[in-house]
Amino acid sequence: MADLQTEVQFLKGVGPRLAETLAAKGIHTLQDLLYYLPFRYEDRINPRSIEQLQPGEMASVIAEVRSSGLFRTRKMPIFELVAGQGRTRLKCLWFRGGYLEGRFKPGALVALYGKVEFSTFGRGGLQMLQPQFEILHEPPAEGDLPLEGEEQQHFDSLEVGRIVPIYEAAGKLNARWFRRAIRRALESMPPEIGDAIPAAIREHLSLIPRGQAFWQAHWPDAGESFADLQAARTPAHRRLIFEELFFLELGLELKRRKARLQPGIGFKLDEKVRKALKKVLPFHPTAAQKKVLKEIVADMQHPSPMRRLLQGDVGSGKTIVAFEAATVAMQNGYQVALMAPTEILATQHYLSARQILEPAGYRVVLLTGGLDPQQKRGVRRHVASGDAQLVIGTHALLEDNVEFDRLGLVVMDEQHRFGVLQRMKLMRKNSDVQPDVLVMTATPIPRTLALTLYGDLDISVIDELPPGRTPVSTRVLDDTRSEEVWEFVRKILAQGQQAYIVYPVIEENEEKDTGLKAAIKMYNELRKKVFPEFPLGLLHGRMSAEEKEDTMRRFKSGELKLLISTTVIEVGVDVPNASVMVIEHAERFGLSQLHQLRGRIGRGAAKSYCILMTGGKVGEDAAQRLDTMVQTNDGFQVAEKDLELRGPGEFFGSRQAGMPSLRVANLVRDRELLELAKREARALINGETKGIPDEEKRAAAEYLKANWNRRYGLVEVG
Repeated sequence: MADLQTEVQFLKGVGPRLAETLAAKGIHTLQDLLYYLPFRYEDRINPRSIEQLQPGEMASVIAEVRSSGLFRTRKMPIFELVAGQGRTRLKCLWFRGGYLEGRFKPGALVALYGKVEFSTFGRGGLQMLQPQFEILHEPPAEGDLPLEGEEQQHFDSLEVGRIVPIYEAAGKLNARWFRRAIRRALESMPPEIGDAIPAAIREHLSLIPRGQAFWQAHWPDAGESFADLQAARTPAHRRLIFEELFFLELGLELKRRKARLQPGIGFKLDEKVRKALKKVLPFHPTAAQKKVLKEIVADMQHPSPMRRLLQGDVGSGKTIVAFEAATVAMQNGYQVALMAPTEILATQHYLSARQILEPAGYRVVLLTGGLDPQQKRGVRRHVASGDAQLVIGTHALLEDNVEFDRLGLVVMDEQHRFGVLQRMKLMRKNSDVQPDVLVMTATPIPRTLALTLYGDLDISVIDELPPGRTPVSTRVLDDTRSEEVWEFVRKILAQGQQAYIVYPVIEENEEKDTGLKAAIKMYNELRKKVFPEFPLGLLHGRMSAEEKEDTMRRFKSGELKLLISTTVIEVGVDVPNASVMVIEHAERFGLSQLHQLRGRIGRGAAKSYCILMTGGKVGEDAAQRLDTMVQTNDGFQVAEKDLELRGPGEFFGSRQAGMPSLRVANLVRDRELLELAKREARALINGETKGIPDEEKRAAAEYLKANWNRRYGLVEVG
């Protein structure tokens, strides 16, 4: 009898060769295979005969392939399949279906699932457009012999007359193969499968046993709610999702506690430091800024290293809070490193820091890849000697030859653009004690998800904008109305204000879609033909650091009235006199990116406008993104919609960003279970859950230790 740790290659019908294919999907053991849940289900309990079909209904049909082939129209190739039962026929069409050529052999038995409608092609009758399909049985080729030991009848019962699980394919291993393999795996297991969730927790949450959950998630009972199955809301799904999130939260909570035991710096907050803070602050802070600064300073006074995430919408005033935290560290005799993802943002921070901190007597330096070797050597010398108190830079700060004299605080802006390992490398520039770490992001993330993504960090949120910030008026226009838009921009520039025009690419032919307008070409066209009376600037990622800095300086001073740019201005650019932004091909940009770009305007007293210009056909998702931009300026509402449209994987970026690799849970869909898992994990660690024997606590700890890195894909984060 097998167990969960049995290598998948030893399952009947797998072997070493197929095990390699499965390994690419992260499936190494039978436990991994059982967690490979269906991504959807098909209701094949009552397959319909073709004669029973009614237009407008969703239906399952099992029929024999009569003919198939590809025919071409002026617009696109269409693949046609004719399936039959006796004398009745059903036509199926797939647009751009060239990939299906050769898939359907005459005489094969095929399951079809889709919406039935009257045929608009050929002789009428009924058809299905783009149906989901599965080949259940192919006629044997001449001379073929049945596979030895193949229980064909048994497996046919897995395909029809029941709710059928549909799995994502792995190479040549299709959904039908997975159904057979997973059924074999379940049948090879003992009746009771070990359960690492303590019994007391399972009982008070009414969680079904683990083995039962595996069976019912893969092979639902006929009476199971089909809607609950598709939404992953059955008792089986709830049990497996909770388990995954519970051990994730248990591990994160233990990591947070372990981090608090490490030696750190207990910064003093005496009268001298308080006076310095008042001297630095250039304006009256908002209540939200005061609240988060209080949280940060309280952390800094504690003798264990601070690990805190500062969240705030674009323009909410995160940077000044970071400068305040830097002041506390510098007044205590320590250095501060502030790392930004781009040279433009690093330079912006450097200019702001000099304006705010240098009059108070602090030495600020900039270290980026764009500096010449001699400048870099000079900056590194000042940093190593301790002469430089605030060091602002890009990834150049991570280089081995950058040494600090006494690093006390690390600030990382736009945390999601850096990997966890990069953060760790900067933190370890001190050999004796770990510096405090403050990471900032203008990508608002719902709190529960932030606590999971940034599992080792405490969280502060600036949830209000400084006074005087007015909401930006946003409109969507087709680019056929570009003349009206340019006339509006001309009027704004004539009033003494400034504007941005943003393009998705630098040059033409950067992407296969040659219809995209490009920044360099449009800069020349706009400069010569549309706005010849105004000085224009161009900004993009291929320019040198000096060119970018010079362009931004001239735009900020008002010498340039109109800036033609790519998304390099997405973060950190602050020009209060800029009140209009036009984004061309806005349908090509992500929602979060559009919101970040819009955040560059609305920073002054003038009414500000964001015009989203679209080119060509706008898809459904793109239309929802654009509509969200029109409806709200609230970054948290934008983030919620972005999560809904893209899902957590794309929203948070790659695994490099520290995203846990979840198999059955979805951080957006399963937010309530995530909250529940967090509460239960904390209660277990705090000893608040009654009736858990020591051996069950040890079993939970051992399961967590055995599965942490491989199961969740997380590394130690400090």
